Amino acid sequence: MPDASHTAPRQLDVAIVGGGLAGLYAIHRLRGLGLKVRAYEAGSGVGGTWFWNRYPGARCDVESLEYSYSFSNELQQDWKWPERYGTQPEILRYINHVADRFDLRRDVQLNTRIVSAHFDGKANEWTLRTDSGEEIHARYCVMAAGNLSTPRVPDFKGIRNFKGKWYHSGLWPHEGVDFTGRRVGVIGTGSSGVQMIPIIAQQAKHLHVFQRTANFSLPARNGPMEPERERRHKAEYPARRAAAAETPFAIGGYAKPTKKAIEVATEERNKAYEAKWQEGGSISYLYAYTDLLVNKESNDTASEFVRNKIRATVKDPKTAELLAPKDHPIGTKRLCLDTNYYETYNRPNVTLVDVRSDPIAEITETGLRTGKQQYELDALVFATGFDAMTGALREIDVRTSDGAMLRDHWEGGPLTYLGLMVSGFPNMFVVTGPGSPGVKTQMIASIEQHVDWIADALDHLGKHQLDRIEPTPKAEMDWVHHVNAVADSTLYPLANSWYMGANIPGKPRVFMPYVGGFDRYKKRCDEVAARGYEGFTLSRHDVVAA
Repeated sequence: MPDASHTAPRQLDVAIVGGGLAGLYAIHRLRGLGLKVRAYEAGSGVGGTWFWNRYPGARCDVESLEYSYSFSNELQQDWKWPERYGTQPEILRYINHVADRFDLRRDVQLNTRIVSAHFDGKANEWTLRTDSGEEIHARYCVMAAGNLSTPRVPDFKGIRNFKGKWYHSGLWPHEGVDFTGRRVGVIGTGSSGVQMIPIIAQQAKHLHVFQRTANFSLPARNGPMEPERERRHKAEYPARRAAAAETPFAIGGYAKPTKKAIEVATEERNKAYEAKWQEGGSISYLYAYTDLLVNKESNDTASEFVRNKIRATVKDPKTAELLAPKDHPIGTKRLCLDTNYYETYNRPNVTLVDVRSDPIAEITETGLRTGKQQYELDALVFATGFDAMTGALREIDVRTSDGAMLRDHWEGGPLTYLGLMVSGFPNMFVVTGPGSPGVKTQMIASIEQHVDWIADALDHLGKHQLDRIEPTPKAEMDWVHHVNAVADSTLYPLANSWYMGANIPGKPRVFMPYVGGFDRYKKRCDEVAARGYEGFTLSRHDVVAA
């Protein structure tokens, strides 16, 4: 990479960190305001999470016709999704099509990692530095670095001694991996593990799955896109998108529940769960009744239904019980979707190892050792997730000339106002950050809502000859308290999940997403803007000549 440290700094209106779905839409939207923008992407291609996560079976758990941009009706009418749920290669092809169709690539700089972002209060300007030493000056900074973009490889003792090959789901080789005839160990049974395990099992000589925590998974019921379903959906797209925005998950098409689970007779309730199970999909299941995420007694009925499905599917009773989650209510951790996940444990070449009762002690030269047993392995796969929601921003040295440092500000957990901005860090916006409902929704809907709000705010500033916006500390604290109060009124805190940073040793336990629903959140954001950006300080900064 050429040394950029001696070239003149690039001057922008808005610097965007990240070239995924959020960064690309931010280019399109902000460019439409006549602003000079550029996005900086660490990868060698656009696509964000869909560029990096190429593990076997990687697929979206939201239906294709929903998981797509809505900003261009021509785009959503023209694009044809081949399956009910998009695969990683197909979604990446779609993102590249969008980048080309709207000529976004000319404002994306690839193979460039932002290492620092410093705000100078006197100059009213952000200075960003890249890993090659390039300097970028911008009035505004949009952090579109993603929620699941900082892969976490556990620091297992002896990992460097392993003579075989090891892989992480979020850093998968682009050329793919053939496990044929190999003894493979997969560590982790979250969403990526659940998707890859059935496929690796078909190739491997033997597959050992090392599970610490069982997760609930529902059948996806994936299949080729039905032409009539696609035609009907596209004919109703505007109305469907509007209806989706009025739901908690920003996903339409499901009848709104009217009853509490505990109000319904057991037989009728199980009939409803069975219909949802056969239909496939996770949102639909959690939307069966009004109180599944707020009432433990109701949730127990939905959880036990799935546990019984696992027991009926997995032939070995001991394995079935290990796979049936009992430490968290269904839906309080990321609810997985799968194709033949539980059936895979009936294969003679698959062994489930419970590393909660017998933890992994170390990685050896030839495999893995628990406290009681040695496993000989040719390859190891870490499906161990990410430093979610805050990891990407914490990796960047974000600070201001007033001495504020984002790492310090977030030391006790992330603080934001609306998940959009951070007090003490003027003119820095965050797309689907902690304190927003992003990861609990159809992500592209949340991305568009955030970017549109940011674009409208910048447009407002420009029209009123203002050039600085930041939330007040009080507004930020009030919002953080609200986010936690809403979470505490639900069952979510009962789970030890990455929503609370529980997968990262030493990370503060703060509930990060807003779970009050996309519909309530969007309304609040719109009201804040309509009231002249309530909770924000807007000002004009006169640069003093040196």
